[in-house]
Amino acid sequence: MRLHSLCLSLAAALAAATAHAQSADQTLDAVVVTASRTDQPAESAPQTVVVIDKADIARQLSISTNSSDLLANLLPSYTPSRGKMNGSGETLRGRTPLILVDGIPQSNPLRPTGREAHTIDYAMVERIEIVQGANAMNGLGATGGTINLITRRPEPGTVNQHVQVQGTVPSADLDAETASYRAQYRVSGNTGRVEYLLGAGYEDQGLYLDGDGRAIGTDVTQGDLMATRAWDLHAKLGYWIDDTQELQLSSNRYRIKSKAEYLAVGGDRARGIPTTSIRGTPEGTPPWNDVWTTGLSYRHHDLGGMTLDAMVFNQEFEGLFGADNSSTFQDPRIAPVGTLYDQSRSVASKWGSKASLSRDGLLDGRLKLTGGVDTLWDSGKQDLYGTGRTYVPNSELRDLAAFVQGEYQLLPQLTVHGGLRHEDLKLRIDSYQTLARYNRVNVQGGTLDLSQNLANLGLVYAPVEGFNVFTSYAEGFGLPDVGRVLRSINTPGTTVASLRSLQPVLTRNLELGTRYRRDGWDVDLSLFQSRSDYGTRLISVDGAFQMAREKTRIEGLDASARYRLGEDHQLGLSYAWTRGRYDSDADGRLDAHLDGLNIAPNRVIGTWSARWSERLSSFAQAQYAFSRRFDELEKEFDGYALVDGSLDYALQAGKLTLAVSNLLDRQYISYYSQSALVEPARYFAGRGRTLTLGYSLDF
Repeated sequence: MRLHSLCLSLAAALAAATAHAQSADQTLDAVVVTASRTDQPAESAPQTVVVIDKADIARQLSISTNSSDLLANLLPSYTPSRGKMNGSGETLRGRTPLILVDGIPQSNPLRPTGREAHTIDYAMVERIEIVQGANAMNGLGATGGTINLITRRPEPGTVNQHVQVQGTVPSADLDAETASYRAQYRVSGNTGRVEYLLGAGYEDQGLYLDGDGRAIGTDVTQGDLMATRAWDLHAKLGYWIDDTQELQLSSNRYRIKSKAEYLAVGGDRARGIPTTSIRGTPEGTPPWNDVWTTGLSYRHHDLGGMTLDAMVFNQEFEGLFGADNSSTFQDPRIAPVGTLYDQSRSVASKWGSKASLSRDGLLDGRLKLTGGVDTLWDSGKQDLYGTGRTYVPNSELRDLAAFVQGEYQLLPQLTVHGGLRHEDLKLRIDSYQTLARYNRVNVQGGTLDLSQNLANLGLVYAPVEGFNVFTSYAEGFGLPDVGRVLRSINTPGTTVASLRSLQPVLTRNLELGTRYRRDGWDVDLSLFQSRSDYGTRLISVDGAFQMAREKTRIEGLDASARYRLGEDHQLGLSYAWTRGRYDSDADGRLDAHLDGLNIAPNRVIGTWSARWSERLSSFAQAQYAFSRRFDELEKEFDGYALVDGSLDYALQAGKLTLAVSNLLDRQYISYYSQSALVEPARYFAGRGRTLTLGYSLDF
């Protein structure tokens, strides 16, 4: 499928939709997206925007508590989850998304760990806003889009409490070893001008089984989700200074740690035998994620007719990986080659601020302007936890940015969006010595000054209520994985100043799409192309992920349709097609295809939600990941289909939920294990059928 063919198909669809829309009358919903920094209504944005509400979040968490599963089940352009603590290779539209919690970046720009999707319990989240495609409105890292997790707000009333318990078991071989459970408690309310919320969650995950009833292999090195314990403490305190000013302090502490109870037994890819697990204690200290995120925000709703938003934030992150005796960690000065076990630890500290001022109603109500200033100070390193060696030296980033964004109603039916953002970065890296695996090279540190002007421009044409067409050009900006560059240097005399591979990544995103909201239908269709002249591509070298800098281009299609059958039934269908290519020999031609470590499979997802009575409701979802071939024949992806479902029943006090994941007990190998790398120890099967029973009570 070629992009110009898709454009012709889209043009025909737009013409038909316009003709139909002119005979109907229904207004667009006004769902405001805070991730846009301009309080842009989702239905009039010049890019594809998806908003996931708390009902959808709760429904998905009853099926799987894995946050990556939640995103993949709702976004076909998001890579299917690896099912592990590390999510490297989980992309949005083929590029890395910027994950935020209440606008605070969770991604570490200097040394992304792949752990960004596991920094908060999603039960603490009320809404998820996804802006698909490159953008720079929230700073570095959104080359694939922005995923903003909006945490729960206090509910009206003096005291509101919520309790939830949930247990999950496989449909076969049920015992204490394979059982998982979780518990949640939340209390919130307001007293006069003060609002408060306190939440706590705990989860204990057991051993996972595949569709054949075998123990799924544990990823000892990268970290796993099975056989872990996790807890989350969330607090929010708000104060209304007067009727137009509000101040809010929020804090979230999240920790997940392996129970270190299993060892992996490598599989056999040629014979289709997946990696399994046996009882045993791995070497070293169990892997963990430990994250503390805090933000203080202020909003003035009427400052001389303007809206002022300001916040300061901090995040402390520590991620420990499991012990391994890989060739990367060997050093004959410490132990005989092949006998040394070590493990890496990534530590990062972020401080930052965001401030924006917005004015609507200018030029007879046709112009809205927003301007702002952002700052970020990020420092971090990666060491070897067992021996204290430097893996990635201490690095410090200072980012100052200013932006202006405008929205102008050129005609009653035509709105122009556009803006500029200037990024000014200073990156300082300490001098260090690489590991023995990389010849113990002494690398001279230094400081790099980087700056970039970023533009965006969009048009939204709405000939009638309930229908619009949009197109946009947007630039995203990010740093390459500095850690992957620095840790693998093996050439004597290398200096930080000479490393071209540390140059930023500039991504240009083109999009053309339409929205239709009429007669019970919600339809979205978009075509996109994402280009980078000096992009990034993950590759696996001796079991460690490294980074290649090459020209890349990704193009694709996103489509979704929902139809409401009266008040009680809703059907949904969504589809994503993506293709990515890169220049493998630096001759300017895109001659090779991106593999599964960098791009998602083409997928279709169908859903049906129904309310059968005042007490009983149901939900079913089915997805199919289409087979795919790559340049490396060993990475051929076979494709698979999965079906999930849930039932909710309202009691006189509380609600019961019964959910089934992988209803057909399909035996399959994960997309990552088939198409991202060829490695017997990581040939993982997906999880087999599980049953989840939950009870929740609000009082």
